[in-house]
This record gives sequence, C-alpha cells and structure tokens, in this order.
Amino acid sequence: MAVGLAIQAINGDAQESKTTVTCTNPISSASWQIAIDFEKSTVDSNQAKITLATISWFDPADGGNYTLDRKSGDLTAIVASSTGGYFRHGRCALEKSR
Repeated sequence: MAVGLAIQAINGDAQESKTTVTCTNPISSASWQIAIDFEKSTVDSNQAKITLATISWFDPADGGNYTLDRKSGDLTAIVASSTGGYFRHGRCALEKSR
C-alpha cells in the first residue's frame, strides 16, 4: 500500500519515496506493517540504512536490530537479552521492480 506518490531514482531504479509493507511471521501467520520512508531513510520513524540490497534499522521499542532483504523479502531481527539474545524471522511482501 503506497503512502506517498513521489518518485525517487536510486541508481536508475525508480521507487516511491514512502511505502507501507506488510510482513508476516512464517510460524504464527501474524502480520504487521512497516512504514518505509526512502527520502528520510527511516522505517517506522527509526533511522535506517537503505541500500539496493537491504534495509536495516534499530527499533528501541523492542530492542531489535532488523534487516530486510530487498530481493527476497526476508526479515531478520536480532534481539539482545540477558540470556544471550534471539532471532526473529518474517517475510515481507515487497513489490517487484518494474
């Protein structure tokens, strides 16, 4: 679902400046949305590093370090804890490049 209409070109690939992506937990089938703003380099208002291959960010709300693979849609969160931490996995529905 698109939030914005502006188009931005990165290395010749056009993309919307803002978009909302639905992600799903492959085990529980629970889903949630993330808001990506390419112009501001944020995900859900958290500062993000956006490259052609990945989007990565830290979410202080849950302490997760997230990495979204832009080709496959695989989402990995690494969360630190007193027991050594854990991984969470998801799959995000990314639109294919035109």
